[in-house]
Amino acid sequence: MRIFTAALATETNTFSPIAVDKRAFEASLYAKPGKHPATPTLCTAPITVGREVCAREGWELIEGSASWADPAGLVARATYEELRDEILEQLRAALPVDGVVLGLHGAMVAQGYDDPEGDMLGRMRGIVGPDVLICAELDPHSHLTAKRAAAANFFVYFKEFPHTDFVDRARDMWAIAVRTLKGEITPVMSVFDCRMIDVFPTSKQPMRGFVDRLYALERSEPGLLSLSVVHGFMAGDVPEMGTKVIAVTDGDAAMGAALAETLGRELFSMRGTFMVAQVDEKVAVDAAIAAPRGPVVIADVWDNPGGGTAGDATVVLAELIARGVTDVAVGTIWDPIAVQICMAAGEGAVIPLRFGAKSAPHTGNPIDQTVTVRGLVRDAQMRFGESFAPFGDAAWISFAGIDVILNSTRAQSFDPSLFSALGIDPASRKILLIKSTNHFYDSFSKIASQIVYCAAGKPYPNKPAETDYRKAPKGIWPMVEDPWG
Repeated sequence: MRIFTAALATETNTFSPIAVDKRAFEASLYAKPGKHPATPTLCTAPITVGREVCAREGWELIEGSASWADPAGLVARATYEELRDEILEQLRAALPVDGVVLGLHGAMVAQGYDDPEGDMLGRMRGIVGPDVLICAELDPHSHLTAKRAAAANFFVYFKEFPHTDFVDRARDMWAIAVRTLKGEITPVMSVFDCRMIDVFPTSKQPMRGFVDRLYALERSEPGLLSLSVVHGFMAGDVPEMGTKVIAVTDGDAAMGAALAETLGRELFSMRGTFMVAQVDEKVAVDAAIAAPRGPVVIADVWDNPGGGTAGDATVVLAELIARGVTDVAVGTIWDPIAVQICMAAGEGAVIPLRFGAKSAPHTGNPIDQTVTVRGLVRDAQMRFGESFAPFGDAAWISFAGIDVILNSTRAQSFDPSLFSALGIDPASRKILLIKSTNHFYDSFSKIASQIVYCAAGKPYPNKPAETDYRKAPKGIWPMVEDPWG
């Protein structure tokens, strides 16, 4: 067997002012064929797992390019077309192939393209013809369109949020692909539109129990190959935005459709109950001060670079400063200019510095302080599960009992190693202020005495019923109370 694999992924917040060009991919991951590192990124596990699988099976794996950019705004049209065409040419050069196995995100939007993944998958189908297997692993915070579903044989999505299972789901996808290529099964994908948009953390009920049921059904139901919930991505203003359920069966579309609908309607019945309670910055700081011990983690959930925001909001930090709170570590505030100034000043320098709140309205005001530059790291990175997430050149500054990590490559706060990478012991601090919606939970919960979820400012469109969508469907919950009426 000859299998072609490649990856092209980012998550697009269409409301974000931060445009994405080729340099954004190069800052996160841009690997030419065969140059992908042994460790996968969030959306490139199909390549690293594919190396293991094809070596075991004695098959030839033909690697194309792998590209990932941290979530932000629209991808420049020329950048998307260049990266797409690079992979398409690699596929043409690899022909004939028996299968195409891809790593995608599923929420990319480019200038002129509401559905880049559907565009690329459709072009791939045109190249390889109707009989070659095409499958992909995707992030559930994405859009499942009719065009991409028609072009592929099947999709497998991460089940967990935080996405701690991206390698496991790549193994699931490859297992189905191997059985398909050996002629043992014929995967058929059935999709149910839940007519809703919500946020579904699996770190708490009711989504924890729902996902555990998906695992149990996959083990127990004859002919069922895979179940996925496509959460949807509310910051993507595209025509097919929303939550969907996928059932992949061995040739039994009717069974898959019935199961996907049953699960999808059950999910709809629990709408609005999935997210944890959130408080404003004043209540969050009150809770952190009152805690008998630390570290108390304040998660600034909507200034989350993982959702395409800048990660430079200062609302919570300003409240901490105004209240005279000390023993605080902040990770991170994105400000490449401030990092550059600190790099020039050098470690130990005491300098006046303005940082933060440059990207958009409703993110607070820039912070003006005389700071000490405590640490500088080039090309810093933190752990994320089995992978590493770069956050660029970084500076550790301190003032008035508060430590702040400034970073030059936007990245959400995945893991406490973002602090230790700069020389800060996160477990020793009373308060840790981080920027993430839920990906932080798996690692930070291991050291936190308490976690406070804070909704501060308006850097992210987190209330769909109030969001000024132009393209997204109007007839889904919570835009309407009863989309089935």
